[in-house]
Amino acid sequence: MLSRESRVSFETTRRAGPHAWPRLRGFRGREGGVGNDLHLSAMSPPGEPSPRLTLPRGDSVSVELTRAIHGGDLAALRRLVDERPELATVHMIGRKGREGGWRTPLHAATDWPGYFPAAPAAVALLLEAGADPNDDTGGDRPETPLHWAASSDDVDVAVVLIDGGADLETPGGTIGTPLDNAVGYGCWHVARLLVDRGAPVDALWHAAALGMLGRLEELLGATPPPSEEDLNNAFWQACHGGQRRAAERLLTAGADINVSPAYASNHTALDQVVTPDTRRGLVASWLREHGAMSADGR
Repeated sequence: MLSRESRVSFETTRRAGPHAWPRLRGFRGREGGVGNDLHLSAMSPPGEPSPRLTLPRGDSVSVELTRAIHGGDLAALRRLVDERPELATVHMIGRKGREGGWRTPLHAATDWPGYFPAAPAAVALLLEAGADPNDDTGGDRPETPLHWAASSDDVDVAVVLIDGGADLETPGGTIGTPLDNAVGYGCWHVARLLVDRGAPVDALWHAAALGMLGRLEELLGATPPPSEEDLNNAFWQACHGGQRRAAERLLTAGADINVSPAYASNHTALDQVVTPDTRRGLVASWLREHGAMSADGR
């Protein structure tokens, strides 16, 4: 799949199966602006757990909480959750309403493009305060905070989430599991972290993209053998990951060297191999935002 930076300029194709490519998470945007302070929580009978606090879009508390997380203001974040412990697990409704999903504070810490100041410490603080690392966003493509950290290659945050109990195999994200997201979006640091921590590599395209040659051979020898589409997808992903030996093996197995999968928006393997991965794309964007120029003055 494509780097984050190159993906934000076009729509993608939804497909069934492990290579599903729904709308971009980068288009999700952030909720901002100060609105009313209506808290959609309800009273619960004595002895039963209180319902989760839910804040509407633009709620002033939601805005304050998100600003503290994005700005790396750990003192303000700790004050907020100390004064109102329920904020550690709050659901902050997005612009599409409750049916369109929500974010938790952990999602705010892992929101696109990631790499917020002190985000690993903010995640640790929220987990200590009772945040659930496996709470998802709801909606039609529910994602956990680990899905989001995987999609921006923020490995420092991913480590804290996994240490805090994040499930490595939660399905249903924009591509699938956190590993699906990490590999598909070219987030190699988090992808390797997930594998190191025990995420299974059961898909040919995972093994190819990560250059896991032994696992690649096992999957190529499976019964029934991989389909032509599987070979082509795996070859494209091997090139995506810069894995020449894996690409060579798949080419000899019958992959099409000029394959352009539907999810790749007409990018061939050669097109993709010269495109920055997500982490490099994000650093390039950050440099340009701060006035950096290339040697030729661009």
